[in-house]
Amino acid sequence: MSKFNVAYVPIGVPTFHLESAQIEFKKSAELLYSLTDNLSVPDEMLLSIDKLNAFLDTVNPDLIVLQNITFANSAYTAEVLRKFSCPILLWTLREPVIDGGRLRLNSLTGAYSAANTIKQFRDEPLQYVLGAPEEEKVKAELNSVIRAAKVKKELRSLNIASVGHTPQGFGFGRALDNEMLKTFGTNLISVEARELIDSAKSYTDEEISEYLADAENRMFGLESTPERNRKDFARLYKAYGEFVKKNNIGALSSRCWPDFFTAFGTPVCAVLAMLNDMGVSASCEADTYGALSMYIGQSLTGMPAFFGDPVSLDEKENTITFWHCGTAACSLAREDTGAQTGVHCNRKIGPTMEFGCKPCEKVTVFRIGKDANGNFRMFLCSGSALDKPKQFNGTSVVVKTENNAEKIVKSSVKAGFEPHFAVIYGDVKAELTALGEMLGIEICEF
Repeated sequence: MSKFNVAYVPIGVPTFHLESAQIEFKKSAELLYSLTDNLSVPDEMLLSIDKLNAFLDTVNPDLIVLQNITFANSAYTAEVLRKFSCPILLWTLREPVIDGGRLRLNSLTGAYSAANTIKQFRDEPLQYVLGAPEEEKVKAELNSVIRAAKVKKELRSLNIASVGHTPQGFGFGRALDNEMLKTFGTNLISVEARELIDSAKSYTDEEISEYLADAENRMFGLESTPERNRKDFARLYKAYGEFVKKNNIGALSSRCWPDFFTAFGTPVCAVLAMLNDMGVSASCEADTYGALSMYIGQSLTGMPAFFGDPVSLDEKENTITFWHCGTAACSLAREDTGAQTGVHCNRKIGPTMEFGCKPCEKVTVFRIGKDANGNFRMFLCSGSALDKPKQFNGTSVVVKTENNAEKIVKSSVKAGFEPHFAVIYGDVKAELTALGEMLGIEICEF
């Protein structure tokens, strides 16, 4: 993937107080340099259409930070819109001095002019920040939009794999290649589960030895799994690992039951856990939108996201427990237990992961799904992951929500949300909101 590029475009006219504008120009550039690695900054403020166009001809941005360094009429913004289709963040500066004297910048009036033009060209919500470069709120808001735009670019380079079909009654996770490409820019690769099972069956004990050794370093109690299942797990691990590397896969959804129990005799759960630890966001039950949600969370935090069902509500604690059969990344396990290994809760075949997830002060519960009309939408909820042991056989995390947990459950059920969610280890609600707006997706906050 090519580098993520941000262009700082400070527009204005020379009839305002240029000494004040120059100070804000310098401070703004310094702030943006601290937030992104690849920033294009003009040598001077762009105080004419000619200077603006000369600078725009030198950049190829993935995000434009359009700032009224002073007032500028809508012709400046029209030039930017004519040349680029990437997201635009409009930044308004505060008046540096209010003393009954000269209006030094008039940046806010310029923002109205720019926003009026942008909204006539584009349907998606406008990304907008108001404030001085030294304000922490401004830094946080700029950072969120920059990070969201970076993920938007990453999605356009993402290969996401669907291994097998969704089980009967789980069609909510089934994705279409053209829809994924149109909305997210993402390439969907489909492969039958049988193909990876056949590859796994072909490996010798010697060929899987390094995969088995890697798993034994990550998982506690794998040696207690019957030898046949232990080795077949390693065979699956190699098959999935080779497929991921060969096809440059960044996220993956996999069919699990009943095929891997009936046709192979060993579950794929722990393999998906290994992939999550490798940085390949992996969901089970062939939920491709679940895997996409996990990938976005991992891109923003650098950590695997937990994938699971909401299975329990505690009104007194104001908590929702998220659980699944045992696919969570080993790195999410509590320190006191580590990534314990067990057997599948229903089929009684292993290995699966068996642990409660570690606590985290800030988590974001997230899902990309669809409404009743087939339109994409986002579920967003903030909270904290509590210091709780494993709640049920499998892997689990208990989330204390910021808002009323009972209302969240009731309202999201009534809204018809899907039963799979990603629990992201970090507060990325602002970034996800900005990303949803950039993608033109409805954002449902709970």
